[in-house]
Amino acid sequence: MEDKKQRNRPKRIFINDIHKYSSKYIAQFLAGCNVKESSEDEGSETEAASSSRPAQPAFEIVGTSLDSPEQEAKQRNFPFKLYCSPTRDELLQVLLQCDVVVYNISESLTKQEIEEATWAITALQAEMDSFQSRKMFILVSTVMTWALTKPRDSEDPDAFLTEEDFRRRRQLPKFRDHYRLENDVLKLRKVKKCKILSYVVASGLQYGKEENLFHYFFKMSWLMRLPEVPLFGPGTNYVPMIHVHDLAGVLQNVIELKPRSKYILAVDDSKNTLEEVAKVISETLGSGKLRKVPEDEATSTATFQPEEWACLSIDLRLEAFIIKDSFNIEWRYEDGLVSNIESIVEEFKEARQLLPVRIFLFGPPAVGKTTVAQKLCHLYKIQHITINEVTEEKVTHWKAIVDASEHFSEKEVAGAQAALDNIKEHWEINGQLPEHQLFEILQEKLNSNPCRNQGFVLDGFPNTYDQAKSIFSDEDALDQDRRFQQPVCNQEITPEHIFVLDGPDDFLIKRVQGLPQSAVERTLYTQEEFLSRLQRYRQLGASYDSVVDYFDELEIHPEYIDVSTADPEYRNVVKTITELVGQPKNYGLSPEELEQEERRLKEEEDQKLALEAAERKHRNEVALAEMALQYEQWQKDLVEVKSQEEELEEALALPLRNYLMKNVIPPLSEALLDCSKIKPEDPVNFLAEHLLLNIQQ
Repeated sequence: MEDKKQRNRPKRIFINDIHKYSSKYIAQFLAGCNVKESSEDEGSETEAASSSRPAQPAFEIVGTSLDSPEQEAKQRNFPFKLYCSPTRDELLQVLLQCDVVVYNISESLTKQEIEEATWAITALQAEMDSFQSRKMFILVSTVMTWALTKPRDSEDPDAFLTEEDFRRRRQLPKFRDHYRLENDVLKLRKVKKCKILSYVVASGLQYGKEENLFHYFFKMSWLMRLPEVPLFGPGTNYVPMIHVHDLAGVLQNVIELKPRSKYILAVDDSKNTLEEVAKVISETLGSGKLRKVPEDEATSTATFQPEEWACLSIDLRLEAFIIKDSFNIEWRYEDGLVSNIESIVEEFKEARQLLPVRIFLFGPPAVGKTTVAQKLCHLYKIQHITINEVTEEKVTHWKAIVDASEHFSEKEVAGAQAALDNIKEHWEINGQLPEHQLFEILQEKLNSNPCRNQGFVLDGFPNTYDQAKSIFSDEDALDQDRRFQQPVCNQEITPEHIFVLDGPDDFLIKRVQGLPQSAVERTLYTQEEFLSRLQRYRQLGASYDSVVDYFDELEIHPEYIDVSTADPEYRNVVKTITELVGQPKNYGLSPEELEQEERRLKEEEDQKLALEAAERKHRNEVALAEMALQYEQWQKDLVEVKSQEEELEEALALPLRNYLMKNVIPPLSEALLDCSKIKPEDPVNFLAEHLLLNIQQ
């Protein structure tokens, strides 16, 4: 019983650097593998697909990561035990507790990671005597250790290389450490009574999910900031590749089957060049165009690290016989990226959360749909679509084809000319294009890569139920009776958010009356025309089958937003919409745009500070001027007060002066004159005696 429990215990698998691209998805894949009991109850085998009964996990994942366990748990959503940057002693104890040790160096570009894997195999070898059972060590390396390997037949340079040629493999200098570690792992097989079953799995360049080496081409195509995706060098080199989940499937088979071959190539059946890979990515996500640039720009412009570009420059044709003949892999993309690009692109969008935002704005004329649409497009980096602009754009395109007919096929030129003639004919008769042609033009725009990638804001069209049905319904569903069945829409072009902006007629009329003449001429909002359009909108809204009813039947329920309040910048409207739609689901700003945005914010901050400083300076100057005026007025008031005081003193002193002039000044003057004539030795006593003598007389 104890032996059976031990046998059915999930194998504990160590995987290094789970925070990295391929290790993350390898761990996720293996953690999802379940045990399926055999019919004879003799052992077990694993399967990635879930069974109808509760499944027992086949593997218990243990790993290292630079992220904390809490962060990793939130991001990965699969069971594991994580060790964040353990010491060597701690790591060794973890390795000794595991049945399988997987060291993934396929995307290691630093010596430190290679040194850790080298230490791990050496440390395990030193502890072999203490092993209670045999362990397995799998080194996930890279086909870059084959980069300079020549075919056996020099006369046939396109001949395939297989696992049988692994002893002849030759590496690039940048991958010498990878090559040396591969040999160290292979040498374990030669150690007598070795308790470590070792394998080397040389992985092709990995793709899938959020992408890694090929991410540049996915991102440039998705953003469509350049009319052509740069392709560095000629791109004629053959790139051996494998989907990251298929690589995990190879490792699952190695763990389960314990193959006799010690060196295993892990590549799919694709034999595509770098140009073919970049081209199909551009066609599916972007404009479909490539622009070849000098190869040295790949690293000089910091687009790729030197080691990354070395990987993309590899030119090898490899054939993986072992995984074809001996393994039971449930391939996800056996024939490669190019043949499965649609699924891989969807996988990429989901992994990166690059989800399009599709919005339809509807409402009466002059309610502000275009202004709000422009603000939303700027925020979400999506396409602004109005039926008039789309039509003009298409007509301009047709005219360009006709004018430059030498650059297009006869069929394209004839089609463009026929479309222009048809438009001209209907315009002369009806003054407008036929609806079916409008629908085709709009559908083509909605199906364009920018709209499918980033999304769009559809501004004010369609206006009726039938128009919406013709544009958004699946062709197979057009004949269904909509009175009894829910309409079936084309999910890829149908808006997922419907917003109806509305306000009272009086409010809208006042808004139009307040428009400048230039805006009236541009929007054709003359009084008669506007009232006619407003009345028609109200009639369509009150009808049994309105455009809002169409989306209601699709269970895409509109949100009604009142714009009658004083909000000329539509801040409240945009805020309400963004709260309902959510945050942008795209790459955000590029490094250049981030730098530009930071520069703009800094300029705004500097301008704000300058305005505040100028305002403070102005306030100080005004205060100083006021103080100067107050001081001047104070001086004037002071002079006036002194003058008044002098006048008062003079008025008060007038009787005293008369007394002095009559009784004091004459005898004193006489005494002073006598004193000046006699010049006594004591003039003061002389004056006193003189005055006293005069008083007695």
